[in-house]
Amino acid sequence: MHQSPLATTPPTAAVGPAPGFPAPAGRPPHDTDVIIVGCGPTGAMLAAELRLHDVRVLVLERETEPTSMVRIVGLHVRSIELMAMRGLLDRLHEHGRRRPAAGFFAAIAAPPPPGLDTAHPYLLGIPQPVVVRLLEEHATDLGAQVRHGTPVVGLDQDDDGVTATLADGHRLRARYLVGCDGGRSTVRKLLGVAFPGEPTRNETLMGEVAVGRSPEEIAATLAGLGEVDRRFSLTPFGGGSCRVVVPAAGVTDRAVPPTIDEVRQQLRAVAGTDFGVHSPRWLSRFGDATRLADAYRVGRVLLAGDAAHIHPPIGGQGLNLGIQDAVNLGWKLAAQVRGWAPATLLDTYQDERRPVAVDVLDNTRAQTELLSDGPGARAVRRLLTELVAFDAVNRHLTEKITAIGVRYDLGPGPDLLGRRLRDLDLRRGRLYDRLRHGRGLLLDRTGRLGVAGWTDRVDHLTDPTVDLAAPGVLLRPDGHVAWAGDDQQDLDGHLTRWFGRPAT
Repeated sequence: MHQSPLATTPPTAAVGPAPGFPAPAGRPPHDTDVIIVGCGPTGAMLAAELRLHDVRVLVLERETEPTSMVRIVGLHVRSIELMAMRGLLDRLHEHGRRRPAAGFFAAIAAPPPPGLDTAHPYLLGIPQPVVVRLLEEHATDLGAQVRHGTPVVGLDQDDDGVTATLADGHRLRARYLVGCDGGRSTVRKLLGVAFPGEPTRNETLMGEVAVGRSPEEIAATLAGLGEVDRRFSLTPFGGGSCRVVVPAAGVTDRAVPPTIDEVRQQLRAVAGTDFGVHSPRWLSRFGDATRLADAYRVGRVLLAGDAAHIHPPIGGQGLNLGIQDAVNLGWKLAAQVRGWAPATLLDTYQDERRPVAVDVLDNTRAQTELLSDGPGARAVRRLLTELVAFDAVNRHLTEKITAIGVRYDLGPGPDLLGRRLRDLDLRRGRLYDRLRHGRGLLLDRTGRLGVAGWTDRVDHLTDPTVDLAAPGVLLRPDGHVAWAGDDQQDLDGHLTRWFGRPAT
């Protein structure tokens, strides 16, 4: 494996525009602007975000074929909003099933909070392979290149770019590289970035299997079980198949898939019957390890998604957290490549997203404890069940899990600052339709504000009718409020802070 020392000080000077920009004398030319390692939901979403800004993107995926695991994942409200913002939601709706945005925290039953601040107050259950396929198609439709069966085994970087060494010995050079290659990230390991946290203590088996009983028999058996391990579930899919989730007997190597005999044994241990399961379509195991990368950026190499953070799947936040990482990073990295990024813009990716991951890791730790079987955990769960009956508590936990409560620390200012805006009704159309191309947006109720000097990066919409708690707001491409007010000079300062110097 080829590896040389990697720079540890992030470059602060913006690089030149991508098209035709030559490498310094004596250095090989760039094959592309950005290499993304891993084409899961995070990598595919990031590739599409970069292509919105005409950045050349090459995605390298280790696997040759899509996974056969048809795991159902839930897109939470904030991810649904981002899909609507990029014009992808209708395609996802064709393959998903909606359910109320409620009962996410430790599976404690609760109604949806009234008046949730979103136009999309639901969870969208959808097979993960469908999400990956649609996002990859979206990225390639925009011009991203994707190469499957292409493992990366080495990295070098200097002050001009990054060279990736492939398993077949070929070397590819880019201005930046992003590791979106999962919890066992090769990129993170090559960088030498520490990944501290807790190892797996409890392991769970999951799969899609055939069953020898009817849905009615299964339902009757489950109803008669009484209280069992909360990690256990058996959900009929129709056609004689079920999704099974059951605690494992211990902790083993996650790379070794479970056998149907192991699943049968654990079903009998937990539920007293194996339900006649047979003929698995796929089986896997997952643990409750919780880890967070010490750094999201080392020089010209960055980490996103599970490469930067892993946690138990309770609450269904993992895939969503990665997609939201990608949308936060995409426009900032594009600005760096295109040459207009302010000096510290790329560093705000870690500044904003790592605290969000810290909060997710903490709430999944708390939920895991609430699902344990000790008397103390059961007592705390009963108390929290009482508290969730209060609307304010229910709303707080729902906003936390769905990520619509995220507020980036952008300094002092009104409550709107750092928050995302819901998909507002406009005089003509809807707000998210105006963010489809990944540009900034000045939403102006006064008619007196402007973005002269930034029109190549920021759109301007005057609408005195919009229901907005400020005279005007400046939205970043990820939909978060970067400024609110009515003073043009103050606005110009924030335009410079987030979108660079005005064009001359």
